[in-house]
Amino acid sequence: MHIQNVVERVSIVMATTKSRTSSFSRNLTAVPSSTNPGLKYGPNGTIFMSSGIPDLDKILGGGFPLGSLVMVMEDAEAPHHMLLLRNFMSQGLVHNQPLLYASPSKDPKGFLGTLPSPGSAKDDKSRVRDPEQEKGLRIAWQYKKYFGEHQQSFDSNKDGKHEYCNDFDLRKPLERHFLNSHHIDCVSIQETQDLAALRNRCATFLTQFPRNDGNVSPAGRIAIQSFCSPQCEYSNMEWDMLSFIRSLRSMIRSSNAVVFLTFPPSILSPSFSRRWQHMADTLLSVRAIPDEDKELAKLLTGYQDMVGLLNVQKVARINTQVPVILEATTFSVKLRKRRFLVLECLNQAPIDGSSGSSYGTSATCSGTSKSGTLDF
Repeated sequence: MHIQNVVERVSIVMATTKSRTSSFSRNLTAVPSSTNPGLKYGPNGTIFMSSGIPDLDKILGGGFPLGSLVMVMEDAEAPHHMLLLRNFMSQGLVHNQPLLYASPSKDPKGFLGTLPSPGSAKDDKSRVRDPEQEKGLRIAWQYKKYFGEHQQSFDSNKDGKHEYCNDFDLRKPLERHFLNSHHIDCVSIQETQDLAALRNRCATFLTQFPRNDGNVSPAGRIAIQSFCSPQCEYSNMEWDMLSFIRSLRSMIRSSNAVVFLTFPPSILSPSFSRRWQHMADTLLSVRAIPDEDKELAKLLTGYQDMVGLLNVQKVARINTQVPVILEATTFSVKLRKRRFLVLECLNQAPIDGSSGSSYGTSATCSGTSKSGTLDF
């Protein structure tokens, strides 16, 4: 009996010291450290690129994965999509990442003068950060044990010359030396009769960023503003635009780049709008808030500080079949100090300021204030 117990103990020790061979395990020692600014390693070999908005990076679990197509549905009432577009472009220029910008305006280079500049260290400290959310990517609980001691690789660029994601000051224009870079390519699509020229331009740009196993080349960014804008001559060619998006998504898959495309869905037919949304890896939508919506002001706290709403309709899933579980899908868009873009979860306002009680806390189903049994 004693010998049997000894054998069982030895087998347990051997089992605990045996290397893990499960398909769910990940050899993190083989994960290289990021030598390129603006990139962050995530689970399942995913490499993230910052959106230029710290809160959005946290919501999406790290940012935009390389090789993904990000689409933003515009609001016809307000140009809030431009806030996302400007921060995306500025973050790439700060990290010296090549940029291809396509716009329906006649002079797309003029738009570069409206890009925001990174805020100072003093302004960055004013942001209240949750220490628990600064520990890296939000991943499923069963994978956390594989990232314990290697978490520092996710923030390898934090102490470098440029942070992975900056807080951009919307009132301060980007410094001129960033705009004078030869890595910026601007294209006007206003007078483009067909999309073959734009497709070839994107294909040529993406050849600079081939995806090779074990070797991460410098990443690039493509920003396309108001793709189906009425100013474009091809705006009524819905099948051609859909074919372009499908081709662009195919090209970006094999490249170390991210495509950020905005479009007004109200111009498209409902069926084509759904097809476009299906093609996106990450799908966002923005909506303006009326200045005086008294009903909405009663429902939400901090309504007077909101400038719009951001809805996360789809999150990219590359190299994995595990869905990203979000704490919320709709967020308020605010301007901290009227300069910095902030995203916050919607909070329900109390019934009155004195009691602090919120909706749904009544003791009875009928909403009466009597205590006792539930009144159905």
